[in-house]
Amino acid sequence: MLGVITVLFGLPIGFFLWMTSVPGTSFAGPLPPLTAAQTAIARQLRADVTAIASEPHNVAHPEALERAAAYLEGRLRALHYSVQPQVFAAGGQQVRNLEVVIEPANAAAQTLVVGAHYDSFGDAPGANDNASGAAAVLELARQLADLRGLAAIRIRLVLFVNEEPPFFQTDLMGSLVYARRLSQSGETVRGMLSLETIGYYSDAPGSQHYPFPLDLRYPDIGNFIAFAGTLSSRSFVRGTVGAFRDTAHFPSEGGTAPALLQGIDWSDHWSFGEVGIPALMVTDTAPFRYPHYHAVADTPDKLDYERLARVVEGLGRLVRGWATGT
Repeated sequence: MLGVITVLFGLPIGFFLWMTSVPGTSFAGPLPPLTAAQTAIARQLRADVTAIASEPHNVAHPEALERAAAYLEGRLRALHYSVQPQVFAAGGQQVRNLEVVIEPANAAAQTLVVGAHYDSFGDAPGANDNASGAAAVLELARQLADLRGLAAIRIRLVLFVNEEPPFFQTDLMGSLVYARRLSQSGETVRGMLSLETIGYYSDAPGSQHYPFPLDLRYPDIGNFIAFAGTLSSRSFVRGTVGAFRDTAHFPSEGGTAPALLQGIDWSDHWSFGEVGIPALMVTDTAPFRYPHYHAVADTPDKLDYERLARVVEGLGRLVRGWATGT
């Protein structure tokens, strides 16, 4: 009987703890004062989110989608990047992913992809989902520009189209179009970070929710950034969380779960998993915290740009550490 009880309860509990365990300790306590650099980052993030997401922008709103893409291209060119568009047909029109590359010192180096989708859902302006992620990619492009030709890894910064329905997890999802091409290139890809809905935080008890059984493991205050992936990417998730906690003074949680768990693969990291590339989602957990998810109220005024700036700076330090071996 004891053996039966152990099997029925002990093994599932052990598996749950295994899949959700990550190294290091989350930052706790009051956040340190915002630095001058973080204040400047917050100001630029606000400007970028406002420019991208003051109107719905997707294939149902093609002129606005083009305005968002043109703005992103212009910002990257202003940082002296050569923007490589990946154009394809979807919804009866031409759409495009946008990519810039920080080339390594050694052409045989591994590749890291950091990306975010820039289209919005339906009639939602999409400030948090996902202009917050797109603006973060722009900021990382600025922070990491000095690594061009010097990095120990190749950094591909990508802005994806068509993440939202009706293209989500279809052949015309922009990140899947991109991931398939990358998989065929022969590059060795270390992993992919999908920046997905990262701009909303709350210190109120009960502000954070989860699908069962994650509610048994994680805090109920939505003041942290999360790193989530499916079980096949467990090692990459653990390494990323550990590196973030080593350098960032910001609360963080992380873990993996089977793809069937609600929300665990609801972003562009899904596409990379489809071609065998380790990938994870960096997120504020979207509908499990953000009250305006996929709503017309998802406007630029809803975001916490100061905390978003802290997260983006932490991600920049994480990637820089990988790129410099420090």
